[in-house]
Parts: sequence; structure tokens; C-alpha cells
Amino acid sequence: MKKPIFIYGAGGHSKTVIDLILSLGDWEIVGVVDDGVETGTLVMGYPVLGSANILSSLQGEGIVSVVNAIGGIGNYQVRWRIFERLRKMNFEFPNLIHPTAYIEKSVHLDEGIQILAKSYISSESQIGFGSLINAGVVLSHECNIGTCVNLSPGALLAGNVEVHDFAQIGMGATINLGVRIGKAARVGNSAVVKGDVPDQGRVYAGTIWPYSKNEIIQTDRDFRKIA
Repeated sequence: MKKPIFIYGAGGHSKTVIDLILSLGDWEIVGVVDDGVETGTLVMGYPVLGSANILSSLQGEGIVSVVNAIGGIGNYQVRWRIFERLRKMNFEFPNLIHPTAYIEKSVHLDEGIQILAKSYISSESQIGFGSLINAGVVLSHECNIGTCVNLSPGALLAGNVEVHDFAQIGMGATINLGVRIGKAARVGNSAVVKGDVPDQGRVYAGTIWPYSKNEIIQTDRDFRKIA
């Protein structure tokens, strides 16, 4: 018997999540909850049931499993606020792993993780709560992925890479062996990262990090010169 589950968020990522759930065959999608979309709107054939006001009603009906479909690209706080709201209400966050993804047996997964098609997670890696591993991502041995991290399609991480909480790695980015990506840092599409990125640091798309001497990097707090 399939277990009931609902989706929080009716944006673009919700469609990816719906197909992910359908690929597993274990769940019955009862509908979508969204705070800004009209009730009754269909998302790939599934109705928007209402806003957060109906969460208690869903629990009362025995629907306690939920998928956070807020992608949070560029604004991890939005995705994280939804997780916090749902956790306080004791909803459950199943891990959803596409059938074509390959996860080694020694990998440790927290809860609420989404791993999309053709991803590979290598030996003794760890993935934290609520992280999103998009299609075609490769994590080599002993990578440590924090809470609510977003790894975009095709990101390649060598062994022993640390990606701290709320960081985002862009499409096709390459992270070298043993590099640390700081908390809430962002690495742009196709960047090559050869050294540690500070907390809230920004590595621009298509560049090689560290940049050359005297080139400027941006953080949320300030601008500083590379020594």
C-alpha cells in the first residue's frame, strides 16, 4: 500500500519532485501546499490544497510525510524557513533517491534529502539534513555535505571535500580534493575551485578560484583583496 505524501511549494522544483516521487512507486501524492498559489491550481495534475493554514488538517488526516519543493536558488533562507516550520509541527521528511542514482553502502544520509537521477555518492560520504543533490552530481570518497546544501546538476566534487551548511554549488562546477566550501558560500556555474572558499564567499561563474593576486572577491559582508 502506498503511503500518502504532500509537496510544499508549487514552483518549478515541485515538478522535478513530482517526477522523482513517481519514479519510486512507494508514495501517493495527495496534493501541493503553497502560500502564494490559488487553491485548486493544478501542478502536473496534482491540486494545490491550500496554504500553510491547512497543515494541521493534513496531520489530522494522517498525512505526516512531506517533501520540501522550494528550490531556494540564491536564497537558501526561504527553503530553510519551510523546513523549520514543518519540523516544529513534527512532519516527517523521507529521503527520496532516484532509482538511477547510486549510493555506496558506507554513505551516511540524514533526513529530507533529495538525490536526483544519475548522481553518484562515493564511499563514507555524509549528506546533511534537507540537502538537494541534483541530477548528475558526483561526490567522491569521504565528502561531507552539510545541512540544506544545494548541489546543482553536474557538479563534480573530488574526495574529502567539505560543503558547509546552506552553501550552493553551481551547475558543472568542479571542486578539487580536500577543499572546504564555507557556510552559505556560493560557487557559480562551471567554476573550478582549487582552494578553500570562506563563509558567505562568492566564486563567480566560469572562473578559477583562487583568483589571481589583487583580484577582488565578494562576500555578503565586504569586499577584500586577495593576499
